[in-house]
Amino acid sequence: MGCDPGVSGAISFYFPDYPENISLYDMPSVGKDVNAPAITSLIKKYQPDIAIIEFVHAFPKQGVSSVWNFAEAYGTLRGIVAACGIPQHLVSPVKWKKFFSLSSDKEASRRLALLTWPDSEHFNRKKDHGRAEAALLALYGYKTQK
Repeated sequence: MGCDPGVSGAISFYFPDYPENISLYDMPSVGKDVNAPAITSLIKKYQPDIAIIEFVHAFPKQGVSSVWNFAEAYGTLRGIVAACGIPQHLVSPVKWKKFFSLSSDKEASRRLALLTWPDSEHFNRKKDHGRAEAALLALYGYKTQK
């Protein structure tokens, strides 16, 4: 399971036996909050072995309100994963992107996801970078946590 946290993020499920497939969901949300029951339902449906969650933190000069909303969504996601008994691994964007030889450019992540899953329609729009990063996080987890 790969997670690009935050209300505008995404959750993915990678299947090593079927590497051409990826199940992907925009972060379930209700208003500005993540939808905890919907996330729990996805985890129960797919029963992942591990969750790779992008480790994020606040940056200087970010708005207090936006940082609070993001941190709340991030903490809720981590709590749900823990409550479902799924081991979680936090990985910094720098670390997982370096593994794939990516820069901080989100479009580069989307491009790699399109190349990795060419039959998927999950990454067609420019705004699908969160989906791409969630998918790549799941793939990173499979390749590094075996």
